[in-house]
Amino acid sequence: MRILGIESSSLVASAAIYEDGITMAEYTVDFKMTHSQTLLPMIDEMVKLVGIDLNTIDAIAVSGGPGSFTGLRIGSATAKGLGLALNKPLIHVPTLDATAYNLFGASGLICPIMDARRNQVYTGIYRFEREFETVMDQDAMDMGELIGKLNGMGERVIFLGDGVPVYEKQITEKMTVPYDLAPAHVNRQRAASVAALGAVYFAEGKTETAMEHKPDYLRKSQAEREREEREEKEKNA
Repeated sequence: MRILGIESSSLVASAAIYEDGITMAEYTVDFKMTHSQTLLPMIDEMVKLVGIDLNTIDAIAVSGGPGSFTGLRIGSATAKGLGLALNKPLIHVPTLDATAYNLFGASGLICPIMDARRNQVYTGIYRFEREFETVMDQDAMDMGELIGKLNGMGERVIFLGDGVPVYEKQITEKMTVPYDLAPAHVNRQRAASVAALGAVYFAEGKTETAMEHKPDYLRKSQAEREREEREEKEKNA
């Protein structure tokens, strides 16, 4: 089984090729560059380095949200375009599920957090016992509410994601249960995890066509919220 993984839900742009339990190649950049300028060249470079034909992949796993509206749209468009061109199915992999999958086998609760601004995070809660388990589905919520929920669960927590540096002070001051912050090599989104978890979903038959795929934004964009606020003010004026 050969899977192409695409991750663009945040500042991180990442692509990977997975085959039968091995990450053949992964190209990840966490820098201020436009994903529309980086994803396809990254994929092209990987394919050249490992000497494969993209027509030989079985499916395309794409990080399906939540996250940056622009980033998700670019990743979705890239995956859909490749899916249509190659006539391959897509695998929708929830962003936070894949991020938690970075820490496969870790003990305690795994809590990825992505900064959603206004003291909110995109988050989910996971654990590994005999298998990968979702304790709380990914959602947008207040950081204080999340900390309260984790304290109430009474278990050790590992935090990861781009929300950690933003909310580290709150974590330090308000967490009453033991916690750790994931180290640099596994603390951000990675296409290798998207592809690896995508392979699990593929084996379970969880695929979709390129035309069926759409990202999960979880909440309205800032532009949509601002427009609604303006319309509400105009209506009440």
